[in-house]
Amino acid sequence: MAAMTFIQLLMIFAFALPTFKRAVASDPDIISDFIVPPNFNGTIDGSFFTFTGFRGIFDQAPETFKGSKASLVEFPALTGQSVSYAVLQFPPNTLFPPHTRPDATGLLFLVDGTLEVGLIDTKNNLYTQKLQTGDLFIFPKGLVHYQYNSDLRRPATAIAAFGSSSARAVTVPPAIFTMGIDDTILAKSFKTDVRTIEKIKAGFTN
Repeated sequence: MAAMTFIQLLMIFAFALPTFKRAVASDPDIISDFIVPPNFNGTIDGSFFTFTGFRGIFDQAPETFKGSKASLVEFPALTGQSVSYAVLQFPPNTLFPPHTRPDATGLLFLVDGTLEVGLIDTKNNLYTQKLQTGDLFIFPKGLVHYQYNSDLRRPATAIAAFGSSSARAVTVPPAIFTMGIDDTILAKSFKTDVRTIEKIKAGFTN
């Protein structure tokens, strides 16, 4: 119970950071069928609309959480299309820590295993769910959320679709504890002492 309370505090505190402003605009509408990036020198054929970066992604299981993206950086044909994609791989007992996506809503499809997910809204309500294989879960744009595979033996795999071709993720713990916020301010914010804050910060440098 104490651990969940601390997670809630992390999430609530995140809304005070300018990085997480929800005023960031979504992808603008385009007036053409698609956009060819200025630096693209290839032929516009079927290969331009094809992304092959996920080939072999399931051949070897990662040892830590791994997120593989298909955004406009990796897949230029997505420019202006307001969509991107990610494959999220969770080895046993791993998580994607609390984070937010200021540009896009996320729709997660769990294709294998189980995941504990949660999000907190702007009224500080926490919503949690344990997903089973085949479930979908939506993470509204700008809200802090997380995914956790608590199974000690079985990995989990999820597919995430985003309503932006560049769905940035801002992870809450590093944003709070590695960006130079004064230890006293953090201690008062989390109702703890400076020594505890120092221990937490040390965990990000080891």
